[in-house]
Amino acid sequence: MIPARTVIIGLGQTGLSCVRHCLRLGVRPLVMDTRARPPGAEQLPEGLECYFGGLHGEILGAAELIIASPGVPLATPELRQAAAAGVEIIGDVELFLRECTAPVIAITGSNGKSTVTSLVGEMAAEAGLSVGVGGNIGTPALELLNQPLELAVLELSSFQLETTPGLRALAATVLNISEDHLDRYDSLAHYRDTKLGIYRGAGLCVYSREDDETRPPADSRAVSFGLNQGEYGRVEHNGERWLSVYGEPVLPVRELRIVGAHNQLNALAAMALADEAGIPRAAQLAVLRRFAGLAHRCQFVAEKQGVRWINDSKATNVGATLAAIDGIADGLTGRLWLIAGGQGKGQDFSPLVPLLNTCIAGMACLGQDKQQLLALGDNTHEVADMAEAVAWCAQQAGPGDWVLLAPACASLDMYPNYLARGEHFATLVEAL
Repeated sequence: MIPARTVIIGLGQTGLSCVRHCLRLGVRPLVMDTRARPPGAEQLPEGLECYFGGLHGEILGAAELIIASPGVPLATPELRQAAAAGVEIIGDVELFLRECTAPVIAITGSNGKSTVTSLVGEMAAEAGLSVGVGGNIGTPALELLNQPLELAVLELSSFQLETTPGLRALAATVLNISEDHLDRYDSLAHYRDTKLGIYRGAGLCVYSREDDETRPPADSRAVSFGLNQGEYGRVEHNGERWLSVYGEPVLPVRELRIVGAHNQLNALAAMALADEAGIPRAAQLAVLRRFAGLAHRCQFVAEKQGVRWINDSKATNVGATLAAIDGIADGLTGRLWLIAGGQGKGQDFSPLVPLLNTCIAGMACLGQDKQQLLALGDNTHEVADMAEAVAWCAQQAGPGDWVLLAPACASLDMYPNYLARGEHFATLVEAL
């Protein structure tokens, strides 16, 4: 049950789904947002009590329940005071779990979580299961309650995990850990520990042999995935490389439509999760053979004057940019031009330096933290915006070259989200 004095903080898609859920249960929540004109405000029902433009500590302190959107840090002074006063603070995923009776597959990681979430969801659907896919991937978790569910597959960000104490997944994975959101966490260890919270109470923990930071507690029931032979791994078979399960070859790597070692890891993680959910191997392999990847994730946009343009706007941290470059390396014959920049979120950009010295011919730098990127090498170039970045790369690149948008940064200094950034890039490329 949801108490009468419930406050929802933060609108947008997630906040609106919380409002609808409360109303469905007969509770008229109070809505609060730090923004004066939050997105979705026009969709609220008449007469709902709303406070926009700031948080009101006295109201929060008198609440029985606070439902906080992922973008609102628990360290916000008003929320800390409410928590100290004994007010329960949860997120929309926790609300979902309190009503969902289906088993849950939970997926997090700095990079690749949308791909793995989509793969597991498609594998379940291929097997004929009534599956709901949501969370951080775009569909708010609460909207999944509008359909019959035999399995829920949830992508969860570190922000969502902060407010989901009741998660007890059938199987859970942390795919990888790299620097991200250090503007919200005081250290990489703090960020990692938040991610590892996904393992709490999980029936099976799926972790990466390639990244020790993803290991679950020692007393967990666990399996691992990696690029060597192991539980879920790779083997040489009939003169070529295959994905394998406990040493048995199951799929030639060449049959994957998603490319790169990072996507082989994503496929192995998805298989491990699907196995725990009882999804037949035939359904898993059918999906792996046809899955071509997600929009804004190493997505081919166009070839113009012999130059291939690739959109990986979803690369919002350095680790994702490194993975994107690794992912296209097999097909690259000419030079690589990179477009990067935006909100750096306190990251260390130095892992890009070796690539600037080797495989990146030049990097166009834009956005709030472009000065940090410009300082990484002599082959960096300052641009004012995306239009100038695309124009500069078009001037520099020649036939056989590739241009990659993989910003290593968040988009919110210049765009509403990474989707809008990627779409603008694609529009500019198509106009060349």
